[in-house]
Amino acid sequence: VLLEPFVHQVGGHMSMMKYDEHTVCKPLVSQELSFYESQPLAMRQFTPQYKGIVSVHLKKDSLGNLTLMASPSLQTESCARLSNAIGDSSVTLWHKCKWATGTGSEHALVKWSHTQLAKTFKERPDLQYRTDPLLEDANGNQPERNSSNPWGLHCHRQHLNRMSSKHNENKLHQFLLLENVVSKYNYPCILDLKMGTRQHGDDASEEKKARHIKKCEQSTSASLGVRICGMQVYQADTGHFLCKDKYYGRKLSPEGFRQTLRQFLCNGNHLRTDLLEPIILRLKALLSVIRKQSSYRFYSSSLLIIYEGREHKENAAPLDNHLHFQKTNCTAVHGAHHSRVDVRMIDFAHTTFKGSKCNHTAYDGPDHGYIFGLENLIKILQNISE
Repeated sequence: VLLEPFVHQVGGHMSMMKYDEHTVCKPLVSQELSFYESQPLAMRQFTPQYKGIVSVHLKKDSLGNLTLMASPSLQTESCARLSNAIGDSSVTLWHKCKWATGTGSEHALVKWSHTQLAKTFKERPDLQYRTDPLLEDANGNQPERNSSNPWGLHCHRQHLNRMSSKHNENKLHQFLLLENVVSKYNYPCILDLKMGTRQHGDDASEEKKARHIKKCEQSTSASLGVRICGMQVYQADTGHFLCKDKYYGRKLSPEGFRQTLRQFLCNGNHLRTDLLEPIILRLKALLSVIRKQSSYRFYSSSLLIIYEGREHKENAAPLDNHLHFQKTNCTAVHGAHHSRVDVRMIDFAHTTFKGSKCNHTAYDGPDHGYIFGLENLIKILQNISE
């Protein structure tokens, strides 16, 4: 199995890896595993499907490229343990550990190197990314177009270097296998929102706690209960993705947040008003579920809003070449049908709830910081709609 960097990672700091078309994996954190094992049924439509655990270790090839190796024999045990622990038919454990037996070899090779990255993108030469067009280098040149979201690659390189400097090659790392929630989209437009008015977990050191509190105070986390952590949006006029990272999101004022949310719904030609109603309806459904969850605190978790960037022909607006298009001033075009959208909660490493194995503090009632963020998000989208 070739484990590749996940090209659509727009936020976070841990590297997400693509296991196969429908599955991604990330380093296992016991608190996150605890959440996936026992999450309420009502929340499952808003989280990625949990598929099990895979064991991985680092290896360097003769050229010095870092590779990741998986040992199937070790995964079978963890699968059996998990099957017993969960016993819930709605959690499908990665096709009953098919990956552990189907290869016929003793070790499945899970590998990534810089040279192989080029091969990955040959399949999709149409995926072109860029950062903000206003950013230029010292010579006034536009940044080069990349065939992957620059943030995902940045995380990937950092993570592999961290793993190789801290651990020897035989150290086994456990990774969570999760549903790839953007696999059904050809041109996935993704907005990563850090939700809630508080970002530090109960286990944070005083220094980390102070750092997170400061980040919240200096961003829209305090005023709106939500801040932008990353974004990629397909631009139909240029044929590539526009990307923003968490540093951009941290600097935004509430008005800047509103404009960026609008920009997320702009495809370079017009505002995708057809997306507003389905997104708002899905956010309202999530809000109703979160209000009913007593004791849950989703500290530092993110919310993904996803939609298909390339429109159906009948839904696309005619191009007006005489109109100088301003990114923040999209002209509205009303689509005839609801576009496919998705809203998913991710990143539960600091989520706490009663009965959690890693629970440090017991809370009562719903997560009001998260609810505050969701309500403001819905309000801003309704304003854009109006």
